[in-house]
Amino acid sequence: MHGGIKMRVKLLIATVDILYAKLISDNISEFHADKIDISICSTLEGLQESLSKRKYDVVLLDAVLIEHADTGLPCLRLLLWSEADPAGILPEGLGAINKYQRISSIVSSVLERFAKESGNRNGPDSKRAKITAVWSPAGGVGKTSVAIAYALSNAIDENEVFYLNLEDFTSVPGYFDDSGKSISNVFEMLENNNGNVKMLIQGVSSRDNGLTYLCSPDNYEDMFILSGENVNELILNCSELSDELVIDLSCSFDTRTRKVFELADNVLIVTAQTSVAKTKLAQFISQNNVFESIKDKVTLVANKGAVINEPAIDSMISLPYVQANDTVELCRKLSETVSSNRKVWLQA
Repeated sequence: MHGGIKMRVKLLIATVDILYAKLISDNISEFHADKIDISICSTLEGLQESLSKRKYDVVLLDAVLIEHADTGLPCLRLLLWSEADPAGILPEGLGAINKYQRISSIVSSVLERFAKESGNRNGPDSKRAKITAVWSPAGGVGKTSVAIAYALSNAIDENEVFYLNLEDFTSVPGYFDDSGKSISNVFEMLENNNGNVKMLIQGVSSRDNGLTYLCSPDNYEDMFILSGENVNELILNCSELSDELVIDLSCSFDTRTRKVFELADNVLIVTAQTSVAKTKLAQFISQNNVFESIKDKVTLVANKGAVINEPAIDSMISLPYVQANDTVELCRKLSETVSSNRKVWLQA
């Protein structure tokens, strides 16, 4: 599996704290090598030699060495600071990153700042991942559980799977650790068209339960700033960072949904046994002209033990009614059923 096309930022960390330098270098090399190409120096002579031999994207310097860094360097300079540093050491216009925080947070901050400074010089040119859209015209049918179960079934096969939640009211906090950086950072860059979107997504994305994802928006209204063009760019950039991109949509049908259906390789339409779910599905099939354009890539997912007879859809799978103590356990149980039906779910 190609694991997506990820950009590695060439980062030089210059700090006289040798123990800290080793700690951060070892951690980044072990856990963040897919994002960061790390180099370390601990003296002024080492800094000057490093800068003379190689071009870096970002140079992160501590207070002792910051004044010796060439202001004309063609790279992003950031201060590596701590509360023990003297006041007033930060040159005007220079960003700073707290030395004493989780190294994963330092990596995320470096990538986020670089993405905003570097411009969209690596914009998407082609789709890399297979894109699966998960949608339902009715609420309460277990759409998100199905979406995450499908994503987990792919991750089991050692695929790089990106779960992208585009619901009006996100379900991310109910299934994942939502303490990371908000998807609103990506929305802002898309709206303003002022940075490297793929790099920013790579920098602010989180990982939990084997899936990569973006955390909740700062405000639910942020979701509605996305135009069809924004959605297109968001999806193509996410798809370049994964083998499989699973997009969880709201039950509404709007411009965002239309664009996702257009880009998707597979569309999973989830329904259940209730009369409301069946009625809304029938309405979508008979009254919405979009269905005819996507019917060849639609799989109907009859969830919660439903028995559905829908002649308009050729591909169908039934999932059992599953009980679990929490949402994550529920999705894992469902993913086992999904994995046993690979030929239906993984259409060419």
